[in-house]
Amino acid sequence: MKSLLPLFIVTALAVGAASTAHATDTDSWVVRFGAHTINPQSDNGHLAGMKASIDSDTKPTASLEYLFAPSWSVEILAALPFKHEVRLDGQKAASTKQLPPVLGVNYHFMPEAQVSPFVGAGINYTRFFSTKGEGLLQGAKVKIDNSWGAAAHAGVDVKLSERWLLTADVRWIGIKGDVHVNGANVGTAKVNPWVYGLSFGYRF
Repeated sequence: MKSLLPLFIVTALAVGAASTAHATDTDSWVVRFGAHTINPQSDNGHLAGMKASIDSDTKPTASLEYLFAPSWSVEILAALPFKHEVRLDGQKAASTKQLPPVLGVNYHFMPEAQVSPFVGAGINYTRFFSTKGEGLLQGAKVKIDNSWGAAAHAGVDVKLSERWLLTADVRWIGIKGDVHVNGANVGTAKVNPWVYGLSFGYRF
């Protein structure tokens, strides 16, 4: 939790400042619920001299967005823990779970249109946990360091009614962490995934 504190502080400050500047407006909040797929890059690096590969996973997600101007917003994305299998030279070696909350700023090109594309950028903090050795590393103590990284965002909002909308989006998130086996550093796992999502939103 201490590692997550800076992200929560930044979120609170950003939303607080935006709320002060935009307090008289209505319908400035959008809450979304949906699902995202994390698809790690094809080259995940080498661990202990062996080629690492990390599989994809899909989980429910939620986001909260605050529009502090007609086209500009601040958003935080959260999800249930994603679980990944790690293979070395094609053989199962470990599994891990991770939480990758993202805080960012979005720009909506046509906020009043029926179909409104947007782009954004932000920061990500990824916490790895419940990491354990399996297969090749059965019984070994495996740990992956937590990660800070940049994030990019693009997507489109489709208005379904005055308050409901459908959002399709894609993100790139910079995620990588040093891997330790029985206390020894064996290399860096490079996740750096593309993240694809679909969600329903409600504006209020």
